[in-house]
Amino acid sequence: MRVAAVTMATANISSDAPRLWQPRRVLITRSARAFAHGRAIAARAGEAGVSVVELAGDRLELDLPDDPRRAYAAAKATLAVVVAPPGKLRLQPIAPSADWRVDLAEGCPAHCSYCYLAGSLKGPPITRVYANLEQIADALPAYLGRGTVTSRSVARAAEGTTFEASCYTDPLAIEHLTGSLSALIAAFGRWHADVQLRFTTKFAAVEPLLALDHGGRTRMRASLNPLRFARFEGGTAPVAERLRALRRMADAGYPIGLTIAPIIAADGWKEAYTALIADAARVLDGAPGDLTVELITHRFTAGSKAVLESWYPGSALDLGTTGRSEKRTKFGAVKHVYDASTMHRLRELFTTEIARMLPQARILYWT
Repeated sequence: MRVAAVTMATANISSDAPRLWQPRRVLITRSARAFAHGRAIAARAGEAGVSVVELAGDRLELDLPDDPRRAYAAAKATLAVVVAPPGKLRLQPIAPSADWRVDLAEGCPAHCSYCYLAGSLKGPPITRVYANLEQIADALPAYLGRGTVTSRSVARAAEGTTFEASCYTDPLAIEHLTGSLSALIAAFGRWHADVQLRFTTKFAAVEPLLALDHGGRTRMRASLNPLRFARFEGGTAPVAERLRALRRMADAGYPIGLTIAPIIAADGWKEAYTALIADAARVLDGAPGDLTVELITHRFTAGSKAVLESWYPGSALDLGTTGRSEKRTKFGAVKHVYDASTMHRLRELFTTEIARMLPQARILYWT
């Protein structure tokens, strides 16, 4: 699949535009510099005033402080431009979201104290973006019609073969530097097949995407939580901005969705989530096109808990096992999920209030 270069502005951001993440440094490996897309990312970062370090080889030389807190901060402020390894070109299924996972990057600049990437990605929490975007895109046609989530689902067959771009990153958070999401959206717009690109985001800078010829083959979902739980989502766009961005995308002809995640059963959750659904209904009232909802409850593993507690000591997020049940993943890991009674009460609220306030929405799954 042909991916064209995308020209993006990096300066003259108006005062009312969404705040953009700016890393303190960008590292680019020798192999990444062999790709035009990699060189463009580095050039864009340099134009934005970011320090760009050209590495002599392909090993990331992080030189992080010995103090764990300072090391975490330095890693989160680092963007590395690398080449996706061959394994990234062999796509993996990503149920229940989509047929296949397509990775444009790994890591995220946000500071969410429930981060589901904790314990999943190895090494310091830097954000790695892939220079070989064209190779990644070229691998996708071989998976057309071969998925099991939407490709063979009666309920979701209209979505076609689906490709999820936000499994291991938030692609909109880094789009102003990478241009990867815009390039892939445009490529899907030219791909005259029964396909859909999907991404979810906690950010709001959708301006580069609005004028793209997307062909209706990309669905943006806003990842949301109530204001009551905003303290667990450091470095992200305010929820109100995310909702306004979603409406702008709908008005630009994109199919849209809500990803309410992770649903947190803390004090006041009923009132908080009811208000959130009402806010979404108000902003999306009269929006054109299709609306979906994905509902994902909070869960963690022993490994992710250890990492999160080292990253965010003193966080008020409940990572205890009271009121939790154990669930094994397909890889044998143990997840701590809410117990059956709590799950029932949560699900009842969401299904009732979404049906009442967002009757046009399709709930894709609950997990």
